[in-house]
Amino acid sequence: MTFKRIFAPVLALTLSLPAYADVVGNVDVDWLGNDIVVEAVQDPKVKGVTCHLSYFERGLIDRLQKGNWFEDPSNSSISCRQTGSIEIGDINRDDEGENVFSERRSIIFKTLRVKRIFDAQNNTLIYISHARDVQNGSAKMSMSTVPLYQASQ
Repeated sequence: MTFKRIFAPVLALTLSLPAYADVVGNVDVDWLGNDIVVEAVQDPKVKGVTCHLSYFERGLIDRLQKGNWFEDPSNSSISCRQTGSIEIGDINRDDEGENVFSERRSIIFKTLRVKRIFDAQNNTLIYISHARDVQNGSAKMSMSTVPLYQASQ
């Protein structure tokens, strides 16, 4: 097999991901190596909006003690703000919204996602962080809004 045949699908999948996150903080919460990770996510279709996403990441000692080696909890929190002039690109405007960011929370099934929903009536962008699982949906979520103010005439 050639390099291209092996890595082309991986590269295509990577390039199709909605957004990239930069780790901006890492808070130790105990002696077992468990951390709260804070990431900054730029909305790829709305310039001028940055979301800060935090989630719990289990350490090696915790994984050895409790098992469930390949999975982190579904808990997350999100806060989004205007960080520049807002320019809305071609966004999905239906009530299902659109994926902005996705990150694995287990080896196979669970992902942490950020979705954007446009509330046209209130001229607001809504960002929701939640876990997505094939079988066991989770009610653990967090929401943040960014109002779209009209420029003064």
